[in-house]
Order: sequence, then structure tokens, then C-alpha cells
Amino acid sequence: MIVGTAGHIDHGKTTLVRALTGVDTDRLPEEKKRGISIELGYAFLDGVDGSRIGFIDVPGHERLVHTMLAGATGIDFALLLVAADDGPMPQTREHLAVLSLLGLQRGAVAITKSDRVDTARLAAVQAEVQALLQGSTLQQAPVLALSATTGLGVAELKALLFEAAAALPARGGDGAAFRLAVDRAFTLDGVGTVVTGTVHAGRVNVGDELQLMPGHVRARVRSLHAQNLPVQQAQAGQRTALALVG
Repeated sequence: MIVGTAGHIDHGKTTLVRALTGVDTDRLPEEKKRGISIELGYAFLDGVDGSRIGFIDVPGHERLVHTMLAGATGIDFALLLVAADDGPMPQTREHLAVLSLLGLQRGAVAITKSDRVDTARLAAVQAEVQALLQGSTLQQAPVLALSATTGLGVAELKALLFEAAAALPARGGDGAAFRLAVDRAFTLDGVGTVVTGTVHAGRVNVGDELQLMPGHVRARVRSLHAQNLPVQQAQAGQRTALALVG
């Protein structure tokens, strides 16, 4: 299962992903300097049964909605964050609208920074969130109060995510043409061009020839990583990195 964060800037998306996975998805010097996410970030969480949940952490700044959308298109489960001290803010509403337009019905809402407010304020924000969800595709989503700093609610959220992953129906991997929406492209010394994204349909193997669209550029798969592990084959529903030749 691929989980995507959503929510207003500084509502704790990256901090919560770090609390869940131990990975700081802010890797760029500018992100470290400014304390905000600029590019998509990636992390993974392993279950005791060998399952692996992928996370796409998106920026919350109003000028980076296009980047958020690039990450949100490939997710199975939406994790909308609302800070208890701020309550719903402009990008909370905007990101929720994006998730609804994408038709995402699996998700949860995390009320973050719950340790910073009293019970009355927390109850008021919970009511605001429930009202905000009405009419959206996430109107049935559970709402959890938590704090990534103190650990409040983090274990409960982990359990909820693994339960959702176990119940997730498999994406079409057999019989469908391979399709991956590229959300990042870069070059690595000794490897060449690498593209990443979530596989929407089908399967891909090392050695397969693919077509980059739009256009007619063809490339061969030199190597593959799926869910951050080297593999010979990747399939629908997995975060995948493809090293391409040509």
C-alpha cells in the first residue's frame, strides 16, 4: 500500500512520517534550512509479516500544489493532517479537494500537535474536521488525535495503516499494459537516467522495452527497485525506480 500525506504547511506531515518510519523525507539542503518540504519525499514502513508500506510525503505550501498532485496521483491511502493549534487551513481544504477529485476513498485524518492544546480545543478541532469532511470522498475516514513529539496515537495509527493495507484489493498486475506515472527523474553516476513513480497497472521486468509518453521515445529497463528494494520485476501498486537505457 502507498500512503500519501496531505495538509497545510507546518502541520507536521514530515514529522509524522519520521515518527512512523524513522526516515526524514526532507533530504534537500534548502528543505533543511527552511524547515519546509519542497520536493516529494519517500519512506517505507515494514510490518512483522514482511509487508511493506510506502509513504509519499508532499509539500504543503500553496505554491507547490502541482508537486503535491504529482505525488497524490499514485497513492492508495490518503493521510490528511490538521494541526490542533491551527485547525483546518487553506491547503487543508485545497488538498482535500484534490484527494476528492482523484476519487480517493481510503484514508484517515490525523489531528497533529495534540499535546499543545487542551481538551476543549481538541474537541473543537475534531468537530471542524468532521464538518470539513462532509461531502468529500473521505467523509467516512477515521479521525485520530496524536502527537509525533510525544508518541501519542502513533502506534494506533500504525495499526490502522497495516489493517488498511491488509484489506486493500490487489491492483491489476496481470493482463494489463504496464503504466507508471513518472513523478521524479534524475541521473546517477554509473547508472544513468532514473525515473520513479507508482506503478498504476501491469508488470515490468529488467530488460523490458518501454515507451515514454507523450512522444515516441523508447527505452530499455536496465535495473529496477520496488518498494526501495532491488528486484527483477515490479508490479501495480508498488513504488518503483527504473534505470533506463536509451
